[in-house]
Amino acid sequence: MDERPVTRYAKAPDGVSIAYQVVGEGPLDLVFLPAHVIPIDLSWDEPGFVRLAKRVRGFSRTLWCELRGIGASGGDFLDGFVEEIADADLTAVLDAGARETVVLFGTGAGGPTAIRYAVDHPERVRALVLVNTFAHYVKEDDYPWGFRQDALDRFTASSKESSWTGAGVETMAPSKADDKVFVEWYARSQRLGRGPDRAVDAVRASFVRDVRSLLPAIVVPTLVLHREGNRYIRRGAGRYLAEHIPGAIYVELSGDDHLFFVGDTDALLDEVEEFVTGSRQAPEGDVLTTTILFTDIVASTEQSARIGHRKWTALTDAHDTMVRANLARFRGREVKTIGDGFLATFDATTRAVRAATRIVNQANGMGIKVRAGVHTGEVEVRPDDVVGLAVSIAKRICDKAGSGEVFMSETVKGQLVGSAIALSERGAYTLKGVPDEWRLFAVAD
Repeated sequence: MDERPVTRYAKAPDGVSIAYQVVGEGPLDLVFLPAHVIPIDLSWDEPGFVRLAKRVRGFSRTLWCELRGIGASGGDFLDGFVEEIADADLTAVLDAGARETVVLFGTGAGGPTAIRYAVDHPERVRALVLVNTFAHYVKEDDYPWGFRQDALDRFTASSKESSWTGAGVETMAPSKADDKVFVEWYARSQRLGRGPDRAVDAVRASFVRDVRSLLPAIVVPTLVLHREGNRYIRRGAGRYLAEHIPGAIYVELSGDDHLFFVGDTDALLDEVEEFVTGSRQAPEGDVLTTTILFTDIVASTEQSARIGHRKWTALTDAHDTMVRANLARFRGREVKTIGDGFLATFDATTRAVRAATRIVNQANGMGIKVRAGVHTGEVEVRPDDVVGLAVSIAKRICDKAGSGEVFMSETVKGQLVGSAIALSERGAYTLKGVPDEWRLFAVAD
């Protein structure tokens, strides 16, 4: 998205300010109820969330709400689990930011709030979407879904000890468990959302709520979505909702991520879009022109064997820190690590080449041989990746570079005019899987 939305405030009846944001100008209002303690302002730091938000904006006007006591909102967030207060907070947001009737999107802990509001205020709700959520999540004699009371005690106690470290990603978003950037963002969101001392109360309050008796009273169209491998809220809880809400549509999605903005969000939004608009459009990736940088450690296996595994691990850790520091210095975006190297993008070609040169030179000073390839072209930006022929070309160019060299395409060379970066021509190359011959250039010593 071009810019972050402005945070606005609705005034609850008790005077507490509730933060919300409005995005888009679509034909219907889709209201995302808060389901977690991630502040809405921090949500826009997560590429997966941004991509989902951009697609939703394509078919709706979106309101993103925040729990009281979280992020920019005032008050005590535990009060948000009191039925009357949660109802009043949502009414205040709708009065301040919504148009006529709205579609409520309740996910995780936000599901019970959405259910109760749809029952109490059917005149304000045109449809209900429930994703990875529940009516109750403590096991009872007549209800097999959720935690046993003793297991809930152990779970909440462990939450207090680890809720500020990023722990829990392997359950909430297992597809991101090895993504260090995501884990760091998640930990920061936990710390700034609410402190660890309140984690126990938050988890317990969300699970013990019980709206099962309200399900038969829902009169608005309802879509229930649940990921089949969800480790946090088991799919049986989602099936229970659909079985007890009159006329509800139930769709089980593949995947095991609980967070709705992680994993295959296109499949999820396909169902939502068709439900609320009657049709679905093929999602388009964000295609833009960017400069792609690949780096690669040359002959890493041989280098590791020469100095020993322990020293090599310490050295490569230092290498990774150095690369990330240079990406930050030259305003590059780390996309991912591939083997022993990095894939990054830049919005300025000169900065990309300078970053590549500095990375290669500093690695050499550390005793590591690195090569780099740079190319500029159109790519499709995905939440955790960039794809397209331009990416493949950059990788092939990197493969052609020798130890300690920075190679680039003629496209890059043309954009370095006036940069004072000296280049030398290295000849024409055939790049595997890429049509035609390519003239390549290297940063001169």
